[in-house]
Amino acid sequence: MSPPVAPPGWSRWLVPPAALSVHLSIGQAYAWSVFKPPLESALGLSGTQSALPFQLGIVMLGLSAAFGGTLVERNGPRWAMTVALVCFSSGFLLAALGAAAEQYWLIVLGYGFVGGIGLGIGYISPVSTLIKWFPDRPGMATGIAIMGFGGGALIASPWSARMLDSFGTGSSGIALAFLVHGLSYAVFMLLGVVLVRVPPGAARTAGRAADAAGSIRVPARAAVRTPQFWCLWIVLCTNVTAGIGILEKAAPMITDFFADTSAPVSATAAAGFVALLSAANMAGRIGWSSTSDLIGRKNVYRVYLGAGALMYALIALFGDDSKPLFVLCALVILSFYGGGFATIPAYLRDLFGTYQVGAIHGRLLTAWSTAGILGPLIVNWIADRQEAAGRHGSSLYGLSFTVMIGLLVVGFAANELVRPVHPRHHAPVRPAPEEAADAGAVPPQQAGPA
Repeated sequence: MSPPVAPPGWSRWLVPPAALSVHLSIGQAYAWSVFKPPLESALGLSGTQSALPFQLGIVMLGLSAAFGGTLVERNGPRWAMTVALVCFSSGFLLAALGAAAEQYWLIVLGYGFVGGIGLGIGYISPVSTLIKWFPDRPGMATGIAIMGFGGGALIASPWSARMLDSFGTGSSGIALAFLVHGLSYAVFMLLGVVLVRVPPGAARTAGRAADAAGSIRVPARAAVRTPQFWCLWIVLCTNVTAGIGILEKAAPMITDFFADTSAPVSATAAAGFVALLSAANMAGRIGWSSTSDLIGRKNVYRVYLGAGALMYALIALFGDDSKPLFVLCALVILSFYGGGFATIPAYLRDLFGTYQVGAIHGRLLTAWSTAGILGPLIVNWIADRQEAAGRHGSSLYGLSFTVMIGLLVVGFAANELVRPVHPRHHAPVRPAPEEAADAGAVPPQQAGPA
């Protein structure tokens, strides 16, 4: 499938809605915690077990983005969005079958493995294209592209809760909710497939000239051999681990924190908390990434990691004494979490140029795969162990929050080590055809503006 090229007069502002239609759909992954309590009750699962579909989905997101990044660059955004649609929707249909048959392994396979491939390909499908459409404002562009992923749960969380209220929280009700999700998201993602376009030749030429003038053209294979890439890998992994630790267990976490108070949190209020976190996640993606265009990528990551550690400390020390403080700190952490995702493509663009930024971005998302295991594992495993030891309420999470603070400090140090990439890693302005093919670069006739 050749990338659809925008005709003369095409507005670049039509591309963000195409990106949002895909990212708002796959962003449902952030509402998984709404399904955790019903699944645990219906199928007799522990908190750690009920996190498996989400964890595997994030692992597959990173792996499919890493291995599929060059294919996305070569085949274009429409091909990528089509693959994402098929995999993500099919994953829900398999999960629905698994819930109906009470076969949890099928839910894990469908939602986690198949749907996770859709997550990864869908996640990176519009990022490179939007950077090429908006070379003047890369932070804002990537914020637009990735904003929808953070906001997906803003829609999916209350929608899922309402469906479970209507269909029931047994296995058949969960199955029906999965089925509705799969069919609805297929239709919505189709809008992005139809609408997306790549820039025409004139914009490509101008963009390539600007990139050459900047003398930053680092191929993907060279990028992964630089210390800058691995510093950013640590930065992204620690920031994501800290955010996902709250997000994946958000609904049961706030319920546990205030279970022993005079005003416990209801299931409906917990679902509303998940929606609020999604709103903060979404706002952080466009707000903080746009701010990075003004203050610089390194400075904004200093905020994410340093202030994020402070927010975790406040929750650990005072969170169970005040609902507003708990909610506020969690919202700030999730805004940093979302902002980190949206800013990282622009950070990569600053360091490595736009030559193969999509492929480099895909490889870096293996940090997300790692964080997708670490975050839920740290929080759920420690909570399960503390509960087995007879503890309850906020004491289930104190140790895991301390671990998160330590990880954020490590990420802060890694960010401080980032320096400009040495010119020896740069490619020639016009690389040989075999180099471009080997790295999976876009052929000149298909490339967008660099």
